Amino acid sequence: MSRRKFLGWIGAAGIGSTVGKSALASGNKHFEGYPGSFGVLHDISRCVGCRSCEAACNKVNDLPVPDKAFTDISVLDEKRRTTSKAYTVVNRYDVAGKKEPVFRKNQCNHCLEPACASVCFVRAFKKTPTGAVTYDPNVCVGCRYCMIACPFEIPAYEYNKALEPRVMKCTMCYPRISKGQLPGCVEACPVEALTFGKREDLLMIARERIRKYPDRYINHIYGETEMGGTNWLYISGVAFSDIGMREDLGVTPAPELTSGALAAVPVVAGLWPVLLMGIYAISKRKESISQQEIEDAVRAVSDKADSELAQALAKARKEQEAAVRKEVRKALEEAARSRDKEDI
Repeated sequence: MSRRKFLGWIGAAGIGSTVGKSALASGNKHFEGYPGSFGVLHDISRCVGCRSCEAACNKVNDLPVPDKAFTDISVLDEKRRTTSKAYTVVNRYDVAGKKEPVFRKNQCNHCLEPACASVCFVRAFKKTPTGAVTYDPNVCVGCRYCMIACPFEIPAYEYNKALEPRVMKCTMCYPRISKGQLPGCVEACPVEALTFGKREDLLMIARERIRKYPDRYINHIYGETEMGGTNWLYISGVAFSDIGMREDLGVTPAPELTSGALAAVPVVAGLWPVLLMGIYAISKRKESISQQEIEDAVRAVSDKADSELAQALAKARKEQEAAVRKEVRKALEEAARSRDKEDI
């Protein structure tokens, strides 16, 4: 356990310990979204599958370069989902009765009441007044409840990172919209299939398009009410179920669905600091014991080696002395024999 990770846990625990009082604010209290929040309207009937939005997302978020270039349309031959290295993907759908394929962009929908935030007991996810759902890796403990809770299967985990992996997803370019800039994907779309603006304005635009072109669109704005509503909205000329979008989500916000499961969170959160301190103490004791065992083993081997060396040296010394005495005795005997021969 690294010191940074431990401090992150303690920080999370400090926040988590308040969840017992503010769990409602993070999940169990009905929240209808911030007034004036932003969103994006995806007019699926205009999308041509060029993947310019994917390239822009990759660039503005400084994500790894993919194996295949963004100009390679062959990737559309298979259905893809967002990953830790791709916050948005475009998929192609061949719909019965349609001569041309239909393309749909997929990314975080930035729910008005995010399921990810409702289940996150350390509040790593936050619904901001801009409409974007942001993520703070510094307090994340890696439980990945957010991935399980998301009805759109969006959050992805950095499984390839052994140290401090993060949950990755679209932030609706929160840093950019905070500066008054367009999200990267919206700015890059060459056919205006993506429109950025205040959510209430986007709903009016969507309704007007449906009203003016009833033959082009079905009478449904996806995201207006699904899961309590989302800041990412869609209009389409085909049924949403035909292009891989769930129509069984209902209009109940995620926090109401997770309130039962979250009932235990205050108790868990209250115990969290104690639990973490216990884990840390056990970990440190384990490390201490392990280190002591290593030192004892090294000392034992060293002592044994010293003893064996001393014994070997003593034995060698005795053998050397015996050899010397033998040679001296031999030399003296030869000298004596020489003197005897001379006397004779």
